[in-house]
Amino acid sequence: MKNSFASCLKKFVRGAATTSQMPFSSIMKRPHQSHLYLRNALLVLIAFGALNARAQDWRLLSPANFPTPRSYFAMTYDDVSHKVILFGGFNGTGYLNDTWLFDGTTWTKMRPSVAPPRRTNAQMAYDSVSRQVVLFGGFNRGKYLDDTWLWDGASMTWKRTNPLHSPPAVTGPMVFTGPNGRVHKFGGYDGNFYDVTFWRWNGSDWRQLHPATLPYARSQAPVALNPSLNQVVLFGGLADVNPINTWTYDGRNWTMEEVSQQPQWVYSASAAFEPSLNSVILFGGGSGGIEQNSTWAWTGSSWNQLFPMHSPTPREGAGMVYDPNRNHIIVFGGQDGHVLLNDTWEFVP
Repeated sequence: MKNSFASCLKKFVRGAATTSQMPFSSIMKRPHQSHLYLRNALLVLIAFGALNARAQDWRLLSPANFPTPRSYFAMTYDDVSHKVILFGGFNGTGYLNDTWLFDGTTWTKMRPSVAPPRRTNAQMAYDSVSRQVVLFGGFNRGKYLDDTWLWDGASMTWKRTNPLHSPPAVTGPMVFTGPNGRVHKFGGYDGNFYDVTFWRWNGSDWRQLHPATLPYARSQAPVALNPSLNQVVLFGGLADVNPINTWTYDGRNWTMEEVSQQPQWVYSASAAFEPSLNSVILFGGGSGGIEQNSTWAWTGSSWNQLFPMHSPTPREGAGMVYDPNRNHIIVFGGQDGHVLLNDTWEFVP
């Protein structure tokens, strides 16, 4: 870990010396001051020990079955079937439309009689009101998509809907569960412009929302809900206007957060809520053509970089969700350069 005990102690000593401008021997000659410095040192040691008593780690899993290597697929957790669902993606030569479920132990390929057409860069999320998974958008052979599909975890079937209204056809939209349990969609790319429209699914139709403030137009930004705070966080992505900013949504308004630090610019990174840390975890992503594997936590008001003992290889276009079956976040697949991946990892906070 980068923040070793030695480095933390050195930082404390440097800070104390800078503040007091006195050698340790001089401090000890002044009992009231020595008590203060030793008390603060003890607090540093206790805090460091508490943080490292639960050192974060990424752990590689070994499921008996797993999807073929791919990136830019859609993945979420279905609370009806109690399984992670994965759909489609890109395998290096073509677009996919297969459906896989992960039960916390292994992956199982489903064979529904009807499925969405092949695509990459679609997104989906679970709607807790209608109790269905909603899939929207994507890209297939030069065509940007605007179709909406529903996955029923009880019958294990896909169904295409025909809403009266629909968001524009885009690839790389941000599709997420909002604080009210409904699926929302923001942004994407239509082949010419980055989209800035914001929509909510009501179970049978899309309704465009018009809050006073919206994030700058973008696509492929990591986004996730912290249900304990009723807050959605969105960061980075691809855009014409600077996307290196953090936005939160409380169910009514979007706010650009003022933060002292944040991750470096990433697109096609992955994000999911980790209950034990009460934080949204952000992992990986591309950054100027170079894949990343850093891990960050959004507490609801600030970003903190984590330094797990192990980590998945750098990647973009991976899937990441919290899996209650394992009580951990899992990450699957993605790509590192031209190398397509199909490994499954879990985050141990």
